[in-house]
Amino acid sequence: MPNESTLTPAKIYVNAAEERFQDTYRRWQGIPSIEVSAKGRIFVNFYAGQDAEVGGNIMVLCISDDHGESFRSCATVIEHPDPEVRIYDPNLWITPHGILWMTYTQARGFNDGRSGVWLVTCDNPDADILSWSTPRRIANGIMMNKPTVSSKGEWLFPCAIWCDTSGSIPTERHGLENEQFSNVYASTDEGRTITLRGHADVPDRGFDEHMIVEKNDGTLWMLVRTLYGIGESFSTDGGYTWSHGQKSKIDGPCSRFHISRLKSGRLLLINHFNFKEQNSVEDIMNQGDVKAWKGRTHLTALLSEDDGKTWPYSLLLDERDEVSYPDAKEADDGYIYVTYDRQRITEREILMARFTEDDVLSGKLHSPDNKLKVLVNKALGQPNIK
Repeated sequence: MPNESTLTPAKIYVNAAEERFQDTYRRWQGIPSIEVSAKGRIFVNFYAGQDAEVGGNIMVLCISDDHGESFRSCATVIEHPDPEVRIYDPNLWITPHGILWMTYTQARGFNDGRSGVWLVTCDNPDADILSWSTPRRIANGIMMNKPTVSSKGEWLFPCAIWCDTSGSIPTERHGLENEQFSNVYASTDEGRTITLRGHADVPDRGFDEHMIVEKNDGTLWMLVRTLYGIGESFSTDGGYTWSHGQKSKIDGPCSRFHISRLKSGRLLLINHFNFKEQNSVEDIMNQGDVKAWKGRTHLTALLSEDDGKTWPYSLLLDERDEVSYPDAKEADDGYIYVTYDRQRITEREILMARFTEDDVLSGKLHSPDNKLKVLVNKALGQPNIK
């Protein structure tokens, strides 16, 4: 019988002071998300621990109240009482009503075949001391990217259970093989109830990490991480049914990306651009669960004015190796904020970029207030893991 501890809630620590959570103790971290409140408070969270992607991993939330000049670590930490359960793939999202949603995944070990998306909410993100709701499990699988609010006012959640052909065989079976897709959960009542609506089946997908944007004609466009780069699928009925998955015209080295529509109407894409190499499918499949990736360089912001057909405008954010897993937010102050990680085992850095749409249109920063490679957090625990 599978252990059911993943179905029990984790513990929430506010302004955590325990030694095991601190920057000086953690030896691995990555996979960040970012949000910005209406008053300008910046939130960045990620998951971390003493080793890479194992039971006992925790989620750490950092906060900046000075426009990103400094960040306070461990403003909130989430840890599961079962040391075999890992907390991972967190996401931050501020709803249209200003409520901060923080989601994260629970699973036993790397892949238990079910996982589970959990949610805590904060009604006042700008409070001196954050207050979180009781954790609530909202979906099977994993959701590391932000929901989409459609033109109909529906909230669409990109959740996935990794397929057996993704490069990670599950250690348990829960009878959910018919949910091993790039799934879409939906809510028509602003998150009070969330139900599985449909799914896309994109061949050769690896770990899904999909996102959904609504095109100008109302079609939903799903982009999915694949072993060869990025695949796509389309829905014309609100996400109930999806077209046969196919390779998209957007290239990638098998890594997370970010896509969203800006207030101007342009589409924003954060992705690896002009990278030199990538893993072969054979190499990916022959590695273990925690893989060594190629091509995660030249993280770039791109803009499209034709609904994603072309991406003529770009701003290079970070050219270095092992910079990956971007998340982005267009804030009320007019800036675009992007977070990503760098060398999760060695440098163990969480970074941020702050720029404007005009910077991307011209390909360069126009103000000293716009900054790249801002250090949000760095794990300093010793000795280094191998």
